[in-house]
Amino acid sequence: MNEYKTTVGIEVHAELKTKSKMFCGCPNNPHASEPNSNVCPVCMAHPGTLPTVNKEAVSLVLMIGEAIGGTLADYSEFDRKNYFYPDIPKAYQISQYAFPFVAGGELAGVAITRIHLEEDTARSQHAADHSLVDFNRAGVPLMELVTEPVIHTAQAAGEFARELQLLLRTMGASDANMERGEMRVEANISVSTTDTFGTKVEVKNLNSFKSVEQAIEFETKRQIELIESGGTVVQETRGWDENRSKTFSQRVKESADDYRYFPDPDIPKFKRSLIEDFSDEALAARMPETPTQKRARFTALGVPTEQIETVIAVPERERFFSTAVAAAQGDTKAIATLGNYFTSDVLGLLETTDVSLESASGERFAGLAKLVSAGDINSRVAKDLLREVVFEGSDPQALAEERGLLQKSSEADLLPIVNEIIAEQTAAVEEYKAGKEASIQFLIGQGMKATKGSANPGVLATLFKQQLDS
Repeated sequence: MNEYKTTVGIEVHAELKTKSKMFCGCPNNPHASEPNSNVCPVCMAHPGTLPTVNKEAVSLVLMIGEAIGGTLADYSEFDRKNYFYPDIPKAYQISQYAFPFVAGGELAGVAITRIHLEEDTARSQHAADHSLVDFNRAGVPLMELVTEPVIHTAQAAGEFARELQLLLRTMGASDANMERGEMRVEANISVSTTDTFGTKVEVKNLNSFKSVEQAIEFETKRQIELIESGGTVVQETRGWDENRSKTFSQRVKESADDYRYFPDPDIPKFKRSLIEDFSDEALAARMPETPTQKRARFTALGVPTEQIETVIAVPERERFFSTAVAAAQGDTKAIATLGNYFTSDVLGLLETTDVSLESASGERFAGLAKLVSAGDINSRVAKDLLREVVFEGSDPQALAEERGLLQKSSEADLLPIVNEIIAEQTAAVEEYKAGKEASIQFLIGQGMKATKGSANPGVLATLFKQQLDS
């Protein structure tokens, strides 16, 4: 049996979150309920219309390039990519070919070839005997990112796509919802028994991370079986059948020559060094913290990796958690408590009740955690108060005082209770004196019950042992 090496390159299209479309003033709302409601002569390609470049879309692509450590081009231009399809009203797509905005960079350990900007197509809807076209999506700003062919497993491809989605969301560049077509992944897959690449097959429009991984695994197996049976892998474009979990042939793969690229004569060339809003300083002033930087910040505070990934997976979670951590003011015990409570109890409330992080108080959450770290309340009490404190804005200190829940650590307060329990629980006392250490936990439990959970269990343990060992 020959040893085959799988090689994968990824192409990702992501719709950018701008107010207007790429080359006109129509609202950028491709999901509008009314078909063809966000259209104009420009995005419908009426004769005599001229495109005007969306500056915000260019800024977002340059910032993404900066985030992945890419080289931002000083000179750039738009090109016409010529092909006919009903969802391309001009019979060409305004894209970039020779001079993309970004070259190089790396994300999730994967080398990036380029990032360029183009316009999205319209959306076709096919029926049995006819097709309809909705042009609300035509002209929406579309970022295309292309990786080097350096991915060798389906898992690595999935991890890369997830990290890119996280980056786009963190930067506010795109919602990147794959199920809505806001982020579309294409995988170029080849297998070979040598260090050279085999024949490349493109699998288009994979709309979930699971589909990305399954398509690569299926296509790898298909190509190997084809080669082993004496067949030849054909360079082609294939689709992914979600229901049957297999790829299917769509068309022979076009080359760049087939698209007859040439510079768009209606759009001025870009010289970044002459545009103040695209300068390094202007971009740096707008750059948000990247997922990599967030990981480093939380790691330095001692937050476990698994908790960090849960927190930064959703921007709203990260903003709330960061506010709470800042309010903890370097209290490492409180920060550890915040991480534990957030990834279990807070997320649990978000999933099972009607609360939301929009009305939650990170400062109150930190106040509750600091009471726990100081030993003023125990964990059970804190969790009982969590909803009122975090989502209803109650002051944790005042609430604990009002309900008599502040933890009692004074020997003077607890010793009478300890002696009373010793007098009542004679069987447990005798078991402890006979060597059954577990009996002490029963006695501590009785102390917690007697104080309605407000006693410090550590102090109770010390007092019980002092009284019983003397």
